[in-house]
Amino acid sequence: MRIVVAEDLFLLRDGLVRLLQAYGHTVVAAVDSGPAALEALLGNRPDVAIVDVRLPPTFSDEGLQAALAARREVPGLPVLILSQHVEQLYARELLADGQGGVGYQLKDRVLDAGQFMDALARVAEGGTALDPTVVAKLLGRPAHADPLATLTERERSVLELMAEGLSNAAIAARLFLSEGAISKYTTTIFAKLGLAADDDTNRRVRAVLTYLDATGS
Repeated sequence: MRIVVAEDLFLLRDGLVRLLQAYGHTVVAAVDSGPAALEALLGNRPDVAIVDVRLPPTFSDEGLQAALAARREVPGLPVLILSQHVEQLYARELLADGQGGVGYQLKDRVLDAGQFMDALARVAEGGTALDPTVVAKLLGRPAHADPLATLTERERSVLELMAEGLSNAAIAARLFLSEGAISKYTTTIFAKLGLAADDDTNRRVRAVLTYLDATGS
């Protein structure tokens, strides 16, 4: 894959570049600021980008804003956010277009290279890869209206794991069920949420957005 890395810490940026190259990928740009990130994303149109939320010059949200701006210009441009903190508003905004190709991983919870590369691959393929802590933060607010009321406890569990970006096979392994059973659960979830097949959006992402909206303020 062709990858852009946007990270201001030299050691982490260099480590990411070396890791990606070791897995056979090409880093087309490695930058350390928000403006440089946007330029690299639009100029290279990578297969996927790894972007830190807080980049120079102000270390607030330049990386995230660069990612959002790039996705507005190139809809669905795959972006994996790598951050030290859970920024609820930013995570929601990234998911809001329903096109997928979004990940949000916490730096201190990436335990091994395989886990990270798996998340990166899911994002590059148009899926989602949300750290469980991010999902918990997004789902942790009381609901005022609940379109999910018809879902069973098992269906909710499947949907939460779907929000983490897990495939049906991975969800099946996590819940000790067959992949066929998970496929049936996802079909039922889509039907209960009124999510018809649509070539323009990803039903898995739309289901996750419905879940997040239903449990938000």
